[in-house]
Amino acid sequence: MPTACSAAVFAAALVVVGAPAGSAVAYDDSRSVIAETRAGKQDVRFATYNASLNRAAAGDLVRDLSTPANTQARAIAEVIQINRPDVVLLNEFDYVAGGRAADLFSQNYLRVGQNGKAPVDYPYVYTAPSNTGVPSGFDLNNDGRVGGADDALGFGTFEGQYGMVVYSRYPIRTEAVRTFQNFLWKDMPGALLPDNPATEAADDWYSTDELAALPLSSKSHWDIPVEVGGRTVHVLASHPTPPVFDGQEDRNGRRNSDEIRFWSDYVTGGPGASYIYDDDGGTGGMNRGERFVVMGDQNSDPLDGDSRLGSIDQLLGNKLIQDPLPSSNGAVEASALQGGANAMHRGDPRFDTADFEDRDAGNIRADYVLPSRTLKVAAAGVFWPRAGSPGAELTGIFPFPTSDHRLVFVDVTLSGGKLR
Repeated sequence: MPTACSAAVFAAALVVVGAPAGSAVAYDDSRSVIAETRAGKQDVRFATYNASLNRAAAGDLVRDLSTPANTQARAIAEVIQINRPDVVLLNEFDYVAGGRAADLFSQNYLRVGQNGKAPVDYPYVYTAPSNTGVPSGFDLNNDGRVGGADDALGFGTFEGQYGMVVYSRYPIRTEAVRTFQNFLWKDMPGALLPDNPATEAADDWYSTDELAALPLSSKSHWDIPVEVGGRTVHVLASHPTPPVFDGQEDRNGRRNSDEIRFWSDYVTGGPGASYIYDDDGGTGGMNRGERFVVMGDQNSDPLDGDSRLGSIDQLLGNKLIQDPLPSSNGAVEASALQGGANAMHRGDPRFDTADFEDRDAGNIRADYVLPSRTLKVAAAGVFWPRAGSPGAELTGIFPFPTSDHRLVFVDVTLSGGKLR
């Protein structure tokens, strides 16, 4: 359910290196760690951050956030206070009915200055249920048993694990939010439904009854309209399943790809999106010309990692979407120092956003903030400071003080949109 809290908005923001749309911007350690005011600017900063604020059991996150003393939560809040996004999506934030965990993180961490950083206040908060941990009643992984995290509608040991939350300095039009938690995977035309390699039938990993219950979204897909200076920007938030932890059938890789495809179809709209229906029964995609930002941990790199070839290109290659190519110098340094799989990667390490096991996938670009071409990009970056630079202690090396993902931001300029 959507939640909201009211308080004064803190207007300080970071100075970052600007760039025209479509060009790469490296995170500048020397300038970005010191908070300064973007006085008179019309830039709005959108950010995504897989914060790894997921816990092993229901209730644990509320317990950890009930006091201002949790070390990980303090470090995550400090990262947010350094970068000062106006709208931020947090992935892997356990969903708690009524928004209790989201409110506690705001109250005890974001609104409390961490290590001398200025507090940040978000009067508008949106969170909603996730498919993670919801029992399906079926043996979805075909191991001969029903129950457990791998048989849930989305992988999870309890309902709401690995959920999402959006914090915003600008009003959220909660009455106009569209969610797609219950959209069935089988209802996507040309869905990449997995095949059971042990049978001769096609696309039969899931039974007819299972497909009648299995949603496309492993968590949920949200279209959240945010009002900035009288103009609407749609935050399109999601967190597709990791394309691993399966077998030859590649059920997770296929689902990941179709979860990514969903937003491409949605923003394109028209007849190609007529199959889409939301949780309130509304149909179709977006209207042409609308402003939007696709945000989230997509678990897919254009060239490296384990996702299906071309999965993220469904967004990056959409003519309505621009890719500002946010980057960092810290990612380049980490790739060189860590070696392993990184030495074999084809992609430019500047664009990495996740620090994964170097004996497996290595560091990849997993997290994206992709504005529509109806928005003007002013700057972009990944918060990954070089070793020894201010803020590097917040990213660190395994075991990470915050998360194995890095905060990614893009600044867009809205005509008539004024910071408040």
